[in-house]
Amino acid sequence: MASTPKPAPAKVEQAAAPQGRPDRLDARMLETLVGYNARRAWLIVSAFFAERMAPYGLKQIDFSVLSLLAHNPGATSRQLCNALDILPPNLVSLVATLDSRGLIERRPHPHDGRAVGLHLTAAGETLIREAEQTVIQLEADASAKLTARERETLIRLLQKIYF
Repeated sequence: MASTPKPAPAKVEQAAAPQGRPDRLDARMLETLVGYNARRAWLIVSAFFAERMAPYGLKQIDFSVLSLLAHNPGATSRQLCNALDILPPNLVSLVATLDSRGLIERRPHPHDGRAVGLHLTAAGETLIREAEQTVIQLEADASAKLTARERETLIRLLQKIYF
């Protein structure tokens, strides 16, 4: 009885592992997800931020509050919470810390007697002016693989998700 030849075993395609990187896992599915890609990019930018803001003693949220106050003197806690999407109890301790560092001060709100406006002190203004310049440079360094146009497009597309 003649035997029929068995088909040759199919070649198993390797995952898209770059040459010389056999330890790289197949992440093609994850790489189709906005959240995964945003998180991976955030990790890079965040590492640059932590390193370069350490001399200023600023975390990302500290920087954001000081920057908002630099550009919106007299903003209220409610406005900061809305702008940064944070809960009021979280802002209370943050404001207390920035106040104890002599970076911000509370003043009566000019139009609402129940509200308090937050303002930068001279030290806060100096610190945020320097820190903003550092952040501009670290963002340029962190996104150096992008053209200026690609960077603008990326920012605009990310904003479409949360605005």
